[in-house]
Amino acid sequence: MSTRAEFPADFAWGTATAAYQVEGAALEDGRTPSIWDTFARRPGAIADGSTGDVADDHYHRFREDVELMASLGVGAYRFSISWSRLLPGAGNEVNPAAVAFYRALASALLERGIRPYATLYHWDLPQELEDAGGWLSRETAEAFARYAGVAVRELGDLITDWITLNEPWCSAFLGYASGVHAPGRRTGSTAARAAHHLLLGHGKAVTAIRDERPDAAVGITLNLYSTRPASRAPADLDAARRIDGLQNRLFLEPVLAGRYPDDVLDDLGERDWFRALPDSDARTIATPIDFLGVNYYSRHTVAAGEPEAHIASPHPGSEGVRFVDTGAPRTQMGWEIHPDGLLDVLEQAHAYAPSLPLYVTENGAAYPDTVLPDGSVHDHERTEYLRLHVDACAAALRRGLPLRGYFCWSSMDNWEWAWGFSRRFGLVYVDYETQRRTVKSSGRWLREFLTGGAGPAAA
Repeated sequence: MSTRAEFPADFAWGTATAAYQVEGAALEDGRTPSIWDTFARRPGAIADGSTGDVADDHYHRFREDVELMASLGVGAYRFSISWSRLLPGAGNEVNPAAVAFYRALASALLERGIRPYATLYHWDLPQELEDAGGWLSRETAEAFARYAGVAVRELGDLITDWITLNEPWCSAFLGYASGVHAPGRRTGSTAARAAHHLLLGHGKAVTAIRDERPDAAVGITLNLYSTRPASRAPADLDAARRIDGLQNRLFLEPVLAGRYPDDVLDDLGERDWFRALPDSDARTIATPIDFLGVNYYSRHTVAAGEPEAHIASPHPGSEGVRFVDTGAPRTQMGWEIHPDGLLDVLEQAHAYAPSLPLYVTENGAAYPDTVLPDGSVHDHERTEYLRLHVDACAAALRRGLPLRGYFCWSSMDNWEWAWGFSRRFGLVYVDYETQRRTVKSSGRWLREFLTGGAGPAAA
């Protein structure tokens, strides 16, 4: 079992959330709808029929939530900014109420010794931009860069660490291919064009941020999956190549190496469209960044064959690939627990850019938590999940990987996208009827790991 002493003194220990999942106040203070407001109202789109209209009411309760974070001993908080709150209607007029909220949040964090890490896009595109084509339109990349510049101009004196995009794989393929996430479109391989426009927006945003704040630290967060073949048979090796390409290399290579992998474009049947792009796009996407965020939850083991419906990939281009059940324990999401896969993806990213600092910007597990009669929540499975992955981070450092931080997903239970309120990831339990917060055993474990038992109890 690793200890805090094995990590550098300046290693960032944090928690993470996203605006639509926690803020609530969906109709307050000038905020206009995002694609998730619209999607959540589509019959059958959300498992429990809920919306994020109230969520954790973080918009009104952020000071309480900051105090809870401080009680856990964390020194960093990754949150996202709501584009349609800051620039209602995807327009050019800045919403002063939004500026006031995010400045108050950042100030409260700094007052408690917690460093803010702001994500500019965690999936909540303003609905007006989706109506104009969404991420399938090149204009959305331009609009995103303008929004990034505004956010940093208004908040950059308080926030120095910026993440452009969270998991563009999800935005592109879950949003525009399988349709299980907002905006719920099913465009087949054309979803790869949404991926390109997301990455183009990222590159343009990096420049816009640096134009406003040359000293800002700017990165992007990718959700990477360790991908291993079920055997050394050529067909299984090719299955692993395809899934690694669609999941990882399609994003790592343009950002870190200035190119798209040809084999992946061939798998998607999109090479002609990508070949017609201006050469300047590749240079823009590969604009140097200061760090790479990695979200890691599970590992894929794949083989050639017909996929099983319940674990099939949403990717066009992955036909004929079967995801293999390795027998490993699973979280409530059905994701296998493979802490060693975190080392795989950190090493894969490191190979592209050996000097680039890495952060684990999300890692966590959903379990069906139960509140005991005394009001406590003993989530021993989540605690063990986190311990195993912190151990993997320690192993990464021993291997010489430039890992600079680890963020638990999530700070507190929240509205879990297409699952609504039916999945809980938090270190803090949220009673959605009363909004009462209760630190779980996993939160107490993290506090003990970070502080050696110091810090007041919180409930």
